[in-house]
Amino acid sequence: MHDIRPLIPLLVTAGILIGGNGLQGTFISLRALEEGFSASMIGVIGTGYNIGFAIGCIYITRVIREIGHIRTFSALAAIASAASICMVLFIHPTSWFIMRLLQGICFAGLFAVVESWLNARVDNSTRARTLSVYRFVDLGSVTLAQFVIPAVGIDGFQLFAIISMALTLSLVPISFADRSSPSAPEAVRFDIKALWNVSPLATVGCIVVGLTNSSFRSLGPVYAEGIGLTITAIATFMSVGIFAGVVLQYPLGHYSDKLDRRLIILVATFGAFAAGLFIALVAGSNAWLNYIGIFVFGAFAMPLYSLCSAHANDHAAPGQHALVSAGTLFFWSLGAIIGPLFASVMLDHFGPKALFYYTAGVLLLFMIYTLQRMLVRDGVPTGRRWMRFRSLLRTSTYFAKLADTPPSEKPDDR
Repeated sequence: MHDIRPLIPLLVTAGILIGGNGLQGTFISLRALEEGFSASMIGVIGTGYNIGFAIGCIYITRVIREIGHIRTFSALAAIASAASICMVLFIHPTSWFIMRLLQGICFAGLFAVVESWLNARVDNSTRARTLSVYRFVDLGSVTLAQFVIPAVGIDGFQLFAIISMALTLSLVPISFADRSSPSAPEAVRFDIKALWNVSPLATVGCIVVGLTNSSFRSLGPVYAEGIGLTITAIATFMSVGIFAGVVLQYPLGHYSDKLDRRLIILVATFGAFAAGLFIALVAGSNAWLNYIGIFVFGAFAMPLYSLCSAHANDHAAPGQHALVSAGTLFFWSLGAIIGPLFASVMLDHFGPKALFYYTAGVLLLFMIYTLQRMLVRDGVPTGRRWMRFRSLLRTSTYFAKLADTPPSEKPDDR
């Protein structure tokens, strides 16, 4: 894809930034245990990050409007880097909660800058494929970053310094891409209603991704330990689920650019739903069956955010991409705050398999909602909606025609 070449500095920046953040997310939990923090306090510290993330999403468009993309990124990366160093200087649950809250605000802004920049530089014909490459960088860098922990160890200040260095170095590539910096967003007010009007399906989809994927990332080790896997098997289980996300990122993005994007969202949701049921009903305590199930789950579930983000940005007006990117991250953060808390209660009451019964239930509801959105057409009677949907599924010429239709001529598919 020649469209990716001008975005390489931005993608390199994203890789360094996300790798540092992914390393920090795992390391903070392990170091907190080493320092004697209780499990509940570690959960509160993690929630602080997600609360800060939601707050950052609300105000980031105003900041970008005032000082631009590059200056916003530079300021937030510097603050996040300083917060990492503060955590080793002041090892206490309260100070760590405050630092993680502050970092959540910063990373919401950093991710909004990167994603709005990407979406402003592509059109609807290549949007999902570009975001799939971004997600490939995201998941790949997070997976590789995990190997730094056993190599360095969790004691001392070394990992705090490495994380701070990564956040600071993320400024370098983006500094060479300033000529491609998009114009400042026109919308400066964070308007939830406006975001919903851009794409109700994408809005709900981002919440669902937060509810399900964040629950897996937070409670997957609890599930694996609960079914009797060893420490090594638990690490493998989590790594397989995260890394699997890169497998279908680009293929699903490619087909969503060519076909009806909502259909690909439906396919990905069904794949994750089926894998969740397989883990809950079939895998039992067999390590290899769980590896297979979580691989399929990750392969379908992890691309959902980029597909929903691409769908939302398809309907964004010029200058509105920063608002839409902040909005999708905000709705994801709402799901990320609520999902793990609700899923943990279910695990306490119903055992480890409740995690994947929970994710399957949420994904089933999202499939029903996606179907409803696909059937809705202004002025089309209810009976004809189902006939249209069957035609959409059965007629290959429809897909060929749709792939060649300019985005502006496609029916309203929000």
